[in-house]
Amino acid sequence: MTPPGGILVIGDVMTDVIVRPEGPLARGSDRRASIAFKPGGSAANQAAWLASFGVAVDFVGRVGAADVQGETARLKAIGVTPWLAGDTEHETGRLIALIDPDGERSFLTDRGANDALEADDIPDALIVQAALIHLSGYSFFAPSPRAAVLDVIRRAGAKPISVDPASAEFLREAGADNFLEWTRGAAILFPNAEEAAILAGSDDPETQCARLAALYPLVVVKRGAAGCEAAAGAKRWRAAAPRVEAIDTTGAGDAFVAAFLAARHTGTDVQTGLERAVVAGALASTIVGGGPSPKAGVRSSARD
Repeated sequence: MTPPGGILVIGDVMTDVIVRPEGPLARGSDRRASIAFKPGGSAANQAAWLASFGVAVDFVGRVGAADVQGETARLKAIGVTPWLAGDTEHETGRLIALIDPDGERSFLTDRGANDALEADDIPDALIVQAALIHLSGYSFFAPSPRAAVLDVIRRAGAKPISVDPASAEFLREAGADNFLEWTRGAAILFPNAEEAAILAGSDDPETQCARLAALYPLVVVKRGAAGCEAAAGAKRWRAAAPRVEAIDTTGAGDAFVAAFLAARHTGTDVQTGLERAVVAGALASTIVGGGPSPKAGVRSSARD
């Protein structure tokens, strides 16, 4: 049974420039490439995927003032209820994603207005009515959004909170101990394999699960083509990833997280949630850009 209230997602909104070169970069010269402009931001993508799975989702973020109307309309059109603050000093965040031939992506990121998110941008009413609050790890990596989401954690009280660490490189810069302290009390942590290694201080998957499960009630580790695993105390669950021809992994982790949260939101068990999540993540890697596509056929993967 679906609990009263939907999911509140807080975090980043970006404009993604997806670059798929035909070959290695020709330093100092030209290389033909396919270039696409897509709506992005890990948190905004996760909100979009949640909506595509039929979940009622509110999204809070900060964009350049000139983009409030357009971004609000876009999010509403895909089923997300947006609460966007307009920033008069910073433009909407922008990201360049360089896609390797195997679909792996590397990012060049200008955080823009995302790094100016404030506690006042997040209404109390949204926190009160949410069944779960999901926070993008990107919000912890700059002073203003970090203060905002830490305030959300305080205001949320006993309400469940999930966190996606979001960026291995930013985790290294911020320090694993700091991140673990900031996210203390979260109910679910969603690291990928590299982030789990940083946070646990080990490359061994079982050590990662054991150390992180001692800090969070549920840890779900995304391991890309190797599937995923979850840990709650001494309990373990695993799911293999479907084989697909990946063209862009930009939104794979976001789809995975959304599918798992959507499944759990309706009371689905952890194992089934993992199985639905790996399907969604795999299918997302066949789409250019980080958000869902009407042609992707993933709507049912969080519920069937």
